[in-house]
Amino acid sequence: MRRSFEENLSLYAKLVVGEGLALAAGQELLVFAEIDQAPFVRHIVAEGYRAGAKNVEVLWSDPQTVLTRYREGSDEAIATTPSWLHDGITRAHRENAARLAISSSDPGLLSGVDPQRVAISSRARSRSTKATSALVAGDHINWCLVGAASPGWAAKVFPGLPVNEAVAKLWDAIFLTSQVLEPDPVAAWAEHCQTVARRKDWLNSLRLDCLHFKGPGTDLRVGLVRNHVWVGAQSTMKNGITCSPNIPTEEIFTMPHRTRVQGQVSSSKPLSVRGQLVDGIVIEFRDGAVVSAKAAQGNETLQMLLSTDEGAKRLGEVALVPHSSQVAQTGLLFYHSLYDENAASHLALGACYGENLEGYDGLSESERLDAGANDSLIHVDWMIGSAGIDVEGVRADGSTIALMRAGEWM
Repeated sequence: MRRSFEENLSLYAKLVVGEGLALAAGQELLVFAEIDQAPFVRHIVAEGYRAGAKNVEVLWSDPQTVLTRYREGSDEAIATTPSWLHDGITRAHRENAARLAISSSDPGLLSGVDPQRVAISSRARSRSTKATSALVAGDHINWCLVGAASPGWAAKVFPGLPVNEAVAKLWDAIFLTSQVLEPDPVAAWAEHCQTVARRKDWLNSLRLDCLHFKGPGTDLRVGLVRNHVWVGAQSTMKNGITCSPNIPTEEIFTMPHRTRVQGQVSSSKPLSVRGQLVDGIVIEFRDGAVVSAKAAQGNETLQMLLSTDEGAKRLGEVALVPHSSQVAQTGLLFYHSLYDENAASHLALGACYGENLEGYDGLSESERLDAGANDSLIHVDWMIGSAGIDVEGVRADGSTIALMRAGEWM
């Protein structure tokens, strides 16, 4: 029998708290969500307390007040972030509070805003949240990022449909790609994670030196750091909890060497970033750095991203995703990195993840840079994979192995 929407929403919350976060009894939980997600958040809060949380704190945001800040705020207001708030969040995570971010933003919310103002605000926020980001990216706590349907986002994915119908269809896609529609979502999620883990282990056994992406508009060699580690589906955090940081998840990712990326690469899907859309990206790398970049749409936003700092022009992540992934098989363009990055292989401009390099925590900042790890205020994933892209692994001795053909695992 087909389950009701409320039943699926409840199962989704159970999956997120139990498998995504793997919330432990006695932990606190911080939930970040937009105000229109209150019905879903109430399910999350209930599941949090059922799991034994000693406190579940929800930090609400409102897209319209965000937009108002850009429209009405002074230059000083745009460049100001509440450090007292971010200091408190950092303290909570240092004290082992888990973190759940529920993303539902309209991809084009800030499309009419001057990209320069968005860039100024984003830089200020990135500086204020750097300590928190280091705890999350460094896997000090169990955390998870999930999606939730909203009218603005649904209208972008399903243009022309009545709002209620579009929202319902987007929720269906979210449930499908998160295994919620399976008879036993928790068991289905565990099986899916095991499949990803087997491929991850295979990649780690190869000890590759480089990846070669080849296809229309793309001929790119991505050198990997020595002693790199492929990660996928689940991670064991420094607090001892094994969680799934992304729901859905299809990617297996590792660390590029910040100075060993050569060639040209073209995007295969639009990128939604900073409330604006960037599409038709073509970038050329030389010795790891971007030497030319353009976008058919949102070029100013792309240039602002690249000018954030020196590390923004280099890669912090390379990820492989099969074209037949469940997200890709929906046939939808989500205009949302959490979903679109799980439909296509991708790269990330900016900061790396320490878990992708053996011994990362024991290295100084200069030693990390020498090893090839990249640092930046940004980490922006953009999609380059498709049915037309082949991926070859290159070993240190020059021998090669086919990893993907026509976007599929070999």
